[in-house]
Amino acid sequence: MPNSTLSPLSGRTVLVTGATSGIGYETARQLAERGATVLLHGRTAEETQAAADRLIATTGVSASQLATYVADFTHLEEVETLAHTVVAAHPHLDVLVNNAGMAAPERHTVTADGNEIAFQVNFLAHYLLTCLLEPALTSNPGGRVVNVSSSLHRTASIQWADPNRARRYSRLAAYAQSQLALTVFAADPRVTAVSVHPGVCDTALLPLYSHEGVSPTEGAAHVVRLCDPAVEIVNGAYYDRDERVDPAPAATEDRTIRRLTKLADLLVGHTA
Repeated sequence: MPNSTLSPLSGRTVLVTGATSGIGYETARQLAERGATVLLHGRTAEETQAAADRLIATTGVSASQLATYVADFTHLEEVETLAHTVVAAHPHLDVLVNNAGMAAPERHTVTADGNEIAFQVNFLAHYLLTCLLEPALTSNPGGRVVNVSSSLHRTASIQWADPNRARRYSRLAAYAQSQLALTVFAADPRVTAVSVHPGVCDTALLPLYSHEGVSPTEGAAHVVRLCDPAVEIVNGAYYDRDERVDPAPAATEDRTIRRLTKLADLLVGHTA
């Protein structure tokens, strides 16, 4: 479905994590150009303000449509502060796009919170953020979450006894585990959510996949489509670009969903 056939999004408020570059920036741009109020999240104040300034300068988007928020997802305390700040300013949120992500580093790395860094940035931070934003997302019917996942989730397994992969670390396996967790989380019943593989895009994560990818603009269009209230979604659905397909079998298993929720609550220190 090309963007031209999608409905305008004026009156909608969307938070996009990792909105300073790549798919996140392009998602924010396309949403703002269609009239949405976009809350831009970035890791630093400088990066986030630069992204907002760039949008205003290059697209004609009004500054009143944009707001900037900062949190380093390697620190869960900053994620909590982000959530509380957003809810205070926007008690009603139409869409949360969980996009921020990183490639797992070559060497096993643990955050100050005690979690393997890719698992925390790509999944646990978004898990915590979504849980804390639940009141805003469910304040009116129709709120939804779009998790920007990866087809690599199909290669993954969650190491329940060692989610930090301290005993046996591989950067590709660690990244894939974080994407499987994010895809499983879309089936959590508390908030209507879907996950999407936006295609192999030419972003910082490209080396994980291949040598060539489509533009972030093209990948973002698949994300934006799922933000449109005119596009009907089913909780837990998984999309490969604009086609709904079955995710890895584990992603829809009730036992796996419950087990992941229990593990995530433990690791983020949050009681659901």
